Amino acid sequence: MAAEDKPRLRDALAALQRLADAFALRRAQLARFAGLSEGQWRVLEQIAAEDFMPSLFARRRASSAAAVSKVIRQLLDRGLVAVGIAPGDARQRRYALTAAGRAAMEAVRKGRERALARIWSDFDPAALARFAEFAGELAQRMEAHARDEEKRPQKRKARRSGPASKT
Repeated sequence: MAAEDKPRLRDALAALQRLADAFALRRAQLARFAGLSEGQWRVLEQIAAEDFMPSLFARRRASSAAAVSKVIRQLLDRGLVAVGIAPGDARQRRYALTAAGRAAMEAVRKGRERALARIWSDFDPAALARFAEFAGELAQRMEAHARDEEKRPQKRKARRSGPASKT
């Protein structure tokens, strides 16, 4: 990378971090406005998709099954989800949104729609298309890099078993 490109790269990374922070803040706001934690919202979204499996959800989120179970218990206690036995396999549980759960998700949806109308609606369609293309390529490169990094052997730091000796 040429030296003159480094300031532009720093500016791009700073803008990306600011955007990520803004998205995180907005996601927290949407959850809070609906009376949910972000974790509860994520689980409700998956239950609404009707193919919710807690163990699979935990793996995809790199979370523990116990953490997901805790969120499910919170949602059950608040009456936002109901649980029953899956037809054909009594070992499987089937989760569904209750009326209160659907209302919470509707509050999130309305908040998103307000944000889309206020923030995104007057952008030039061509600029949005360029942004979507760039963001998609950037995400693809970041995901590929992360996969490659996972394959690299990690260097382990030497551990000392006792005080350092002076010789």
